[in-house]
Amino acid sequence: MKVTFPHMGNIYIAVKALFDGLGMDYVIPPMNSQEALTVGSRYSPEEICLPFKIMVGNYIKAIEQGADTVILTGSCGPCRFGEYCELQMNLMKDLGYHLDFIVLDMPKDIGIKELFKRICKISSPSSKSTYEKVMALKNAIKVMDLIDEIEASAHYLAGFERNKGQCKEILEECKREVMNFSNPKVMIETLKDYREKLKYISVDINKNPLKVAIIGEIYTVIEPFSNFNIEDKLMDYGVSTKRGLTLSWWVKNMVMSPFKLNSIKIKQSSKKYLSMAIGGHARECVGEAVLAKKEGFDGAIQIFPMGCMPEIVSKSILPTISKDENFPIMSLVVDDMTGEAGYITRVEAFIDLLERRRSNVLFGS
Repeated sequence: MKVTFPHMGNIYIAVKALFDGLGMDYVIPPMNSQEALTVGSRYSPEEICLPFKIMVGNYIKAIEQGADTVILTGSCGPCRFGEYCELQMNLMKDLGYHLDFIVLDMPKDIGIKELFKRICKISSPSSKSTYEKVMALKNAIKVMDLIDEIEASAHYLAGFERNKGQCKEILEECKREVMNFSNPKVMIETLKDYREKLKYISVDINKNPLKVAIIGEIYTVIEPFSNFNIEDKLMDYGVSTKRGLTLSWWVKNMVMSPFKLNSIKIKQSSKKYLSMAIGGHARECVGEAVLAKKEGFDGAIQIFPMGCMPEIVSKSILPTISKDENFPIMSLVVDDMTGEAGYITRVEAFIDLLERRRSNVLFGS
């Protein structure tokens, strides 16, 4: 077994820690790029959403390096992500590739026993003891938590930094350096060092930067290539950002869902506008928009792939929230034909809008 996985944000760092800890063979696909999207679009159904196309590109590139098994997370409801596994299995088979797919789905959908069985299947080629396997998983989750924490801190502190670009530089350096190690414990210590570095950067506490929440479909908000590195660009503009959907959030949400203790604040915040789960992360999108206003953010940007059914529902609700809360929200739809120039122009115009609102409030006009 030679395992691979589709890129989504920082997942490659946590996966590296996991399989290095298990002593297993694995392939990290090349970072997402136009080439991966082009390859994926060539073989994917034309109307399928952007994440599907990028993932297919990931698989083909990984197969070229000997991968034979794909690890994929699942979904439910009207979100087509829940059908990705079957669609991609058939597509890869039609292309002459034979991949084994292991899908990690929510316990409430497949049961805790089935989820445990699939996790055991992943680790079955490892010669490590049960204790060592548990520790490998624990260390990988710790790596995931740390990199998400570091990224969140860097994105928020970017609005307060005295030396422009310092947060971004530390974050990029952190991601590069941690990938140089094959010992998960060393990776953890390295990440802790960078977490401390961020705590001691020079900040101006008198600054009052614009604060923008990034909300929407989980893949397109987490994966930088799919959203044209919007968080990095906002860092360049001196804007503080917050993103609730992270890989570590997804793991905690999955673990707590059987006990109905997952995302309690989000459920409470979205109840007025969307009282039930309709698939994907539509309820999270709505709840995060409400929370962002309560937490003093200036606005929110929703990002989702063209045709994403749960997010289309969210998009129809967000204008009501915007009106009720006097809170600007912009929706950005991405697909393989989206032009970066027009996309970034819209982001810049939204930032200008938020700045003008600030000025009008300040001068009482």
